[in-house]
Amino acid sequence: MRRYLPVFIILLALFITGTSLVFARGLSQDNAALVEGAQLYDKWYAALGESAPDGDMPLWSRQTTNSRSGADTWRCSECHGWDYKGNQGAYASGSHFTGFPSLMVVVPGLTNEEIVAHLQGANDPGHDFSAYLDQASMEKLAVFLKEGLIDDSIYIDSVSLQVIDGDVEHGRELYAQTCVPCHGEDGKMIVFRTEGVDEYLGAVADRDPFRFLHRTRFGVAGTEMPVGYDLGWSAADGRDVLAYAQTLPTGAETETPVPGSEISEPGPQVGGPGNNLWSGILTAIAAFFATFGSALLFLAVLVAVVVVVVRVLRRR
Repeated sequence: MRRYLPVFIILLALFITGTSLVFARGLSQDNAALVEGAQLYDKWYAALGESAPDGDMPLWSRQTTNSRSGADTWRCSECHGWDYKGNQGAYASGSHFTGFPSLMVVVPGLTNEEIVAHLQGANDPGHDFSAYLDQASMEKLAVFLKEGLIDDSIYIDSVSLQVIDGDVEHGRELYAQTCVPCHGEDGKMIVFRTEGVDEYLGAVADRDPFRFLHRTRFGVAGTEMPVGYDLGWSAADGRDVLAYAQTLPTGAETETPVPGSEISEPGPQVGGPGNNLWSGILTAIAAFFATFGSALLFLAVLVAVVVVVVRVLRRR
C-alpha cells in the first residue's frame, strides 16, 4: 500500500492544479467582463475602437444645464457621474449637472437582463444603444453596474474632494511599482489637456478624484493603461494611490506644463504602460500572480498537508 502513496500524491496534486487553474481562468474571464464594462461606462466608443456617433445623444435634449455637446453626451459617465450617483452625487451641481438619476439607486433593483433591456430602449426609446453596442457589450456593462459600483463617499470627501483615511505610503509604493514608467515620479511626464486647461496628474487627482479612482481601478477606455483590478488592487488600494497622487505637484506651484506634451481630451486621459520592455514584463508578471497567486498558494498548502499526513502514517 505504501508504495502507491507517491503515485496517489502526484495524481492528487495534478487534480488540484487542474481544478485551481480552471477556477482561476473562470475568475479571470469574469474580471475581464467587469473591467471591459467599466471602460464602456467611461467611453464606450473608445473602448470599441470606434468614433462617437454624430450629434448629441437623444436624451441630451431633455436637460438644459450641461452645455457640452457631441461625443461627451454619449458617455455613461457624463450623465451618471464618475461616482455613479448622477443628480445625487458630484454632478448634482456645476457644469456637469444634467438631472439624470443615480445608478446607486436604480441598479440594485434591476437584474442584469433588465439592465440590458434598458440599454436596448425597453423603458425609454431615447436610451436605446442597440445600433451602437452589441449584446456582449451590453452584458459587460451590466456586469460592471451590478458588481463594480462602489460608494465613493467612504473614500473621498464630497466637499473638500480629498481622500478619507488614505494610506499615502502604501499609495506611493503602488504608484512606484506601476505608474512611474508613464507618469514619472512627480506625475509630470504626461500633461493633460482638460477643457482648454493644461494640468499634471496631481491636479487631476485634486480636481476630479472620482474619475481618478474609477480609472485607477479599471484603466482608461482606448488605452493600454495598467488596470488595478487586474493587478489585484482593491478599491482601497486605488484610494491609496489617489491619496498619494494628491500630494504630487499640480503645475500651479512654480511652473507651467511644457507645450507639446499635452493630451487633448475632454477629461483627464491617463496614459498607457511605458514603452520600456522591463516595465511591460513586470506589469505582466504582477498581473499573472494577482490572477493565479491564490490558487497556487492553496495548492502548496494542500500538498504540504498531504506530505505531513503521509509521513505520520509511515511512522506508524
